[in-house]
Amino acid sequence: MYLHLGQNTVVRTDEILGVFDLDNSTVSKHTRKFLGNAQKEKRVVNVSMELPKSFIVCEKNGRQTIYISQIAPSTLLRRAKGGSSLEGLL
Repeated sequence: MYLHLGQNTVVRTDEILGVFDLDNSTVSKHTRKFLGNAQKEKRVVNVSMELPKSFIVCEKNGRQTIYISQIAPSTLLRRAKGGSSLEGLL
C-alpha cells in the first residue's frame, strides 16, 4: 500500500519507520540533532509548501529518508488505515 505525503510524494507504507508530530517531537534536543544530521547528509525531503506539521522517517535499501509534510500525523494515520497498520508508528 502507498501513502500520499503531500506535493505529489507517495511512499510505500512498508518503508515507513515512524510518523512524528513536528511541534511535539522537536522539543527534544535528540530529535533536533537527528533532523539536523539528516539535513546535513541531504536525507531530508521537504514536501510541504505550507507550515509543516509532521515528519516521516522512511527506510529503503538501508538508507533513511526524512520527509517533512504539511499533513498532520493523525490525517496520515487515517489515510493509511485502509490496509496497513501504522498505529504503532505514531
